[in-house]
This record gives sequence, C-alpha cells and structure tokens, in this order.
Amino acid sequence: MSTLKELCAGLPLDPVPPNRGRDPRVPHAPARTPNLTAEEERLALRNALRYFQPTHHATLAAEFAQELRQYGHIYMYRFCPTMPMRAYPIGQYPCRTQQAASIMLMIMNNLDPAVAQFPQELVTYGGNGQVFSNWAQFWLVMHYLSEMTEEQTLVLYSGHPMGLFPSLPSSPRAIITNGMVIPNYSSRDQYEKMFALGVSMYGQMTAGSYCYIGPQGIVHGTMLTVLNAGRRYLGSGDLSGRVFVTSGLGGMSGAQAKAAVIAGCVGVIAEVDEAPLRKRHEQGWLMEVTGSLDHCIKRIREAKSSKTPLSLGYHGNIVDLWERLLLEYERTGDLLVDLGSDQTSLHNPFSGGYYPTQLSFHQANQLMTTDPNRFRTAVRQSLCRQVKAINKLADAGMFFWDYGNAFLLEAQRAGAEVGKTGASATEFRYPSYVQHIMGDIFSLGFGPFRWVCTSGDPQDLAVTDEIAATVLEEIGANVNERIRLQYNDNIRWIREAGKHSMVVGSQARILYSDQKGRVSIALAINQAVADGRVSAPVIISRDHHDVSGTDSPFRETSNVYDGSVFCADMAVQNFVGDAFRGATWVALHNGGGVGWGEVINGGFGLLLDGSEGAAKRASLMLNWDVSNGVARRCWSGNVNAYETIQRTMEENRQLRVTMPFPVQEDHVLDRALQG
Repeated sequence: MSTLKELCAGLPLDPVPPNRGRDPRVPHAPARTPNLTAEEERLALRNALRYFQPTHHATLAAEFAQELRQYGHIYMYRFCPTMPMRAYPIGQYPCRTQQAASIMLMIMNNLDPAVAQFPQELVTYGGNGQVFSNWAQFWLVMHYLSEMTEEQTLVLYSGHPMGLFPSLPSSPRAIITNGMVIPNYSSRDQYEKMFALGVSMYGQMTAGSYCYIGPQGIVHGTMLTVLNAGRRYLGSGDLSGRVFVTSGLGGMSGAQAKAAVIAGCVGVIAEVDEAPLRKRHEQGWLMEVTGSLDHCIKRIREAKSSKTPLSLGYHGNIVDLWERLLLEYERTGDLLVDLGSDQTSLHNPFSGGYYPTQLSFHQANQLMTTDPNRFRTAVRQSLCRQVKAINKLADAGMFFWDYGNAFLLEAQRAGAEVGKTGASATEFRYPSYVQHIMGDIFSLGFGPFRWVCTSGDPQDLAVTDEIAATVLEEIGANVNERIRLQYNDNIRWIREAGKHSMVVGSQARILYSDQKGRVSIALAINQAVADGRVSAPVIISRDHHDVSGTDSPFRETSNVYDGSVFCADMAVQNFVGDAFRGATWVALHNGGGVGWGEVINGGFGLLLDGSEGAAKRASLMLNWDVSNGVARRCWSGNVNAYETIQRTMEENRQLRVTMPFPVQEDHVLDRALQG
C-alpha cells in the first residue's frame, strides 16, 4: 500500500507496478464502442504510450491494446493506485501551498469507491463523468500539485495535465477545460472516437471539476424539487401519503430515495443494477428493497394509506414498474402515483445510461458492445413503451416532469409521443423541472452552494452547519415572503441535515442560497477558520447546475425565451470571471446533465484559509458568480430576475447592469411588421 508521499512522487516506473487488472470487488463501466479504424487504433495506442519512456513501450503496448479492444478505452488499470482513495485531511498532503492540497483532496474524494460510480474507470457519476481519462494523468496531476508554488498554475486539457505555467499569486492554481470541441464536431459518435483516442473527455459537471460531494450534492435539490412540485401540482407542501415514482440509484440519482423521505412522501425508485441498489441500502439511503412488482404495489398501498414516509427500491426496469402502475389503475381505478420523473442517464443512452426493458441487465451489457445498432433499437422501443404508460397515467391525474437528464429529448428522438402543440424547440408535453419548478429560484439568485471541511472532522462540519443556519435566519428575517420561503426551506434543511446521515466521502454540506446568503456564509466560515472554531481551511464550491454556471437549453436555461437559449456566453463569461476574481481553481465543460454537445457549463473551488485575502476573494467572486446569471435572465425578460438584480444594484453601487425596456404594446410590433 502506497502513502500520500508516494502517490505524489510521479508515475511509478521504477519498478513498474504489477498488472492486477480490474478489481472484481468494485462496479465497472460498460465497455464502450468507439468503432475505431485500424489506423485510429494505432493512434490511440501511440497517444497512450507517450506518457511513458520508450523503455516501457514494449511492455505496456500489448496490454493497452487489449484494454482498447476489450473496453473501448485505455484506462491503464496497471497504474490504479493501491492506496485507499478518500479525502484525507488537508495537512497530510505533501505540498508547497494549501491551495494545491485542497485540489488533491477533492480529486481523491471524487475517486473514493464510496463516492465514485466506477472508480477504476475514473468515473464519478452519470455513467461516463470522468475525473481523468486514464491513471497516468492522475499520477502526473498529483505530482504537479505537490510541487506547485503560489506563482504557478496547472493547466489541464480534458484530463491531461499540460503542465505548470508561471502565474500570479492571485491567479487560479488550476485551470480545467473538458470536452472543448469545435461545435461542428461535437457529435456523440465523434466524442466516442475522441475519448478512445485520449484527446477529449466528458467531465459531466462536478466530476471533471473535482467538486462532487457524493449524492448529498443533489439530494437537497431533489428534495426542494419534490416539495415545490407538491406545492405547484398538488396544492400543498405536505406530501404525506403522496407517491413519487422515478428511476435510478447510481451516482446523482442515488439522492432520490433520501430526498423523498426527507420531503415526507413515498418514494419508489427502480434500478436495474443490483450494485448501486445494494450500496444505497447499506448506506442507509434506501429503506427497503424488493425485486417483486406485487410486493412493490403492496408496500405502495400500505405506505399511502398510513401516510408513512418510505423509500422503496425496486430491483427491476422502470418501464415494467410504470406499466404495472398503469395496469393497477385500469383494473381497480386506483391511481397509485401522484408525482413522477426519471433520472436514468439518458445523456448517455447507448453506453449504459439506459437499459431497455426487453433485455436483462447482463444481456444489455453484452448487446451494447456486440450489436450496437440492435441495442439502440431496443432502447428506442423501450423509451416509447415507457412514455406510453406515463402518458396514460398523466391523463388520469399524475404529474410528471423531466429532471434534466435528457429523458424527453431522447424519447422524442425515439419517436415517443412527447410533443407539445405550438411549443418552442425546448418545450415538450411535460415540463422541465427548471421551467416549472426551479426556474424562479434561479431567477431569484438561489442555487446549490456547498462547502467541504478539509480537516475531515465531523465536528467542523457541525460548526459550519450552525454558522450557515444562523446566517440564513438573520438574513431571512428581513426579506420578502417569496424569498423567505426559500430561506425557510434551507434553514429547515440545514438544521436537520446532521440527523439524516448525509455525508458520503468528504465532510461536506450543500444548501440553496442566494447571493447575499452565499457571501455571508463564506465570510462567516472564513472568520471561524481564522479564530480556530473550525480547525482547518474550508473549500467552498457549487454545482455547475446553478444560476450562472450552465447554459443548457433543455435544463438550466430552458426558461429563457428571448431567442438566446442556445447561446453559451453566460457560462463562458462565468468561468473567466471566477478565474480573475479569486477562485482557487476553475473548470469549463462541454456536456453535463443532458449530454455531450447539448450544454456548456463551468464551476469553481475556492479555499477559505481564514485570511483577509480569502475573505476578499470570496466576496468578490461569489457576488459575480450569482449576479452574472441573474443579469442574463433579467435581460431575457424574467420579471423575478429584474427585481433581483435591481435590488442587488441598490445594495452595491459598483454594480451597473444594462436593464431591458420590454415592449408594452404588442400592436406596435404588429403594425411595424404588417407595414
């Protein structure tokens, strides 16, 4: 077993570690099908070998070629570290600057087997959300970070460390880009080739930016979504006895079971893969598991009748569950489901993100590599069956929404009936959760703010929880009712977070906050580090799924109606602006959420070390990180965003935003165009 010092010493080549192959004790990513030509295979092999001196090429070439042909990618399993991957306390990392150590901590958390979906393939979540493309990159990055000074910046191109470049102490310590492909070449098939060649990478959102904090990162957002769906569709925030049906218990989707119980409803989640089902049950996130549809229906009826919160995992295909719920309705007239959604990884539908109901889990994994075209047909047929059952249950009174995983987009491409008469290109029969549930929150400046206690001490997390709750209570006492509702939801969340055993991996917390809340929490935590109430620095970050971080026409920006929905200026500006306003590291990605070529998104990490400089950086950067997106939403015509940015300008006289003058009379347009 290696040590952190050895892990940061560079590629282990003297001697080369033994080739242990894949570890059967952890889940593995499905084999990919890049369909490389013979010449492209040679190029992929040549690209992988350039990480090593020529003396090692003969030894490594054969096994790398076998990996490429067997798994569709060269992961370099031989170089998978033997040291347990987890977020070690920041003081244990060999480094010349704590900023670099904070990045190392976050990288190792993303690859922790308790956190990562496919740790040996360097996939954190979403089926293909990579931290790096191969293990050589991991070793090199850890070495560079351990050697870095505060006058250097590590530059990463899609997982590959280009090197350390001279910079200023105020510059980010790492600049990350993932999947930055010329737009005309950003297709799914071309991505598969580029990833196999080792020249591009799908970083999802917080996988490739090193900011994932386990399923807790989405459990809060899912809880808020379910609560707000109840308020909007069912007329009440009291969800006792209400049933929420969905699918997926892997990476991000693993949050659904916990979120349903916290929201007070009955959550029924289908999952075809036994490994994540068992993992969530062992972690206490899933209360019950069954492989029987009869038992599933029985428990739904019992929990619905007793109004007892329940998270029930169904080990089977979501299509079978939807069709059985429809059958129960047709037989008895009982509509057993109130709310429905889906969190299968449909951004990656043909490489393990979605399993068609016609095939067993193992049959599907085989077919997607042996006969990809037949597998694609099966996926499309399954999606059509799923939508058919959902449509009939929706007609009976169930409320369904798209959770931003490209479900409706892929269903439409499959030929399912999800169209909406007179709709725009980003609208379907069912709303995106951003459009109808979360959109107004983003326009108010609320989004997923998070922090990680680098000591690894649960007591530090408890102290920061108390700090955050106190800050929100103070601010929430002096805001309007609409904003107070958001504050109250988050105060309730943070006050109860400890008892729900949400920590998986690093000692981290997430909540939704607006600009004032984020800045105030960050400054209060930084002060707590300075005076010793928190024993070590704290990293602040957020999900890329936020007010300003993501341009995604089918999710985060789906409620932008001025024609700019397919523009990505906001996300790119946010990445650049965070970089020169004090972020410790920044990342910009193609893809994430709804898939490759569909999104541009970015994120950051910022180390709070208790210094005055950290306080200044946090204030400057966080104010920009929210105001940017609110200003864009305001310009697009969103009334809530208009009011929010107007209020922010009144509080900060240095902020001056170009405000829109909406057309008041449509006949002005009619008259002009008719003339």
